[in-house]
Amino acid sequence: MSETPSTRPSPIFSIASVLSIVCAIGSFMSGAILGLILAVLAIVFGSFGTLLSLSPHRRGGVMSTFAMVAGIIGIVAAVFKAILWFF
Repeated sequence: MSETPSTRPSPIFSIASVLSIVCAIGSFMSGAILGLILAVLAIVFGSFGTLLSLSPHRRGGVMSTFAMVAGIIGIVAAVFKAILWFF
């Protein structure tokens, strides 16, 4: 008797990793306050996305890590925009 091999579904990107990269990109395209909020959200979603990518059914670890780095750079950019706005 031969058994058919079980087909595992291919890994998919987690919603958190997709949201993290969207927030990171949005933080550079907006003003100081919204950019700061989106950068912080990119770091938070990126952390969740990295944790979720440890599962064999999820992808997006590298994308989430990139979004966290972009979120940190976005915070610096938002602070710089705020300083320029005051002066």
